[in-house]
Amino acid sequence: MLVGMMGAGKTSVGELLADRLQRPFFDVDTWIEDEEGVSIDDLFATRGEAAFRDLEARLLPSFLGASGPCVLSVGGGAVIDERNRVLLKSPDYEVVWLRARPDTLEKRIGDGSARPMLRGHDVGTALVRLSAERDPLYTDVADVVLDVDGLTPDEVVDGIMRAVS
Repeated sequence: MLVGMMGAGKTSVGELLADRLQRPFFDVDTWIEDEEGVSIDDLFATRGEAAFRDLEARLLPSFLGASGPCVLSVGGGAVIDERNRVLLKSPDYEVVWLRARPDTLEKRIGDGSARPMLRGHDVGTALVRLSAERDPLYTDVADVVLDVDGLTPDEVVDGIMRAVS
């Protein structure tokens, strides 16, 4: 299971890792969009962050129970909810935190207009704040921490394969 901030590479790395492991790849945010029939952006706009986080926490257990062996990318803010952290700390899952510095995230994300948590804010400042809030939570759930700054997705997958084998 991959966790980390937006822009850390969870989706691109997850797809490559799943291919190497010959397992299916699932992105929780994409799954929520499919289940709800609207984008994450629209969910935030119409229902707010608290409602989205509650939905995420209610849906994650059923997803985990039904998916079988797979590579899973969990939304960057999922660790905010204690219910999700309890699930992520289960010995049934190996959790890899793709850790990136805020300046790396900013380069990857750009102006943040496609990210509900960044829209209307200075991207760099918001990423520093979110990282400071979330880093202890990622630390709490991670079995493996992999610094991804300056690495290609293939190099990150190589690092994961070394760390979890």
